[in-house]
Amino acid sequence: MVKKLFVGGLSWNTNDATLSEYFSSFGSVISANVVTDRYTGKSRGFGFVEMATEEEAEKAIKEANGADFDGRRIIVSEAKPQEKREFSGSGGSGGSGGGYGRRDDRDRNRNSGNRGGSRSRY
Repeated sequence: MVKKLFVGGLSWNTNDATLSEYFSSFGSVISANVVTDRYTGKSRGFGFVEMATEEEAEKAIKEANGADFDGRRIIVSEAKPQEKREFSGSGGSGGSGGGYGRRDDRDRNRNSGNRGGSRSRY
């Protein structure tokens, strides 16, 4: 049965071919995919490898997790299913934004003479 692995901590120079080549030393690689940014096309520093059998996947986890690959120490674990994301259509999480409170609170502080900071009135 095919087993999917998560590989984290990848070098920005690692690509699908080098990832596949590295994991082929542990068994038959079905696929290797370095995740890239959709806008820049650059690696996001992690990827996924599908091994042909569970035994080969366990061997890869045991031997590659914490190993140096392409100049970086990588993390290898069993891939977990992606969590379902709900689309709200708003493009954000809502809320008032900012960290200083509501606008009228800032205006009240500005007009009260309490300007804060290190200035002294005397």
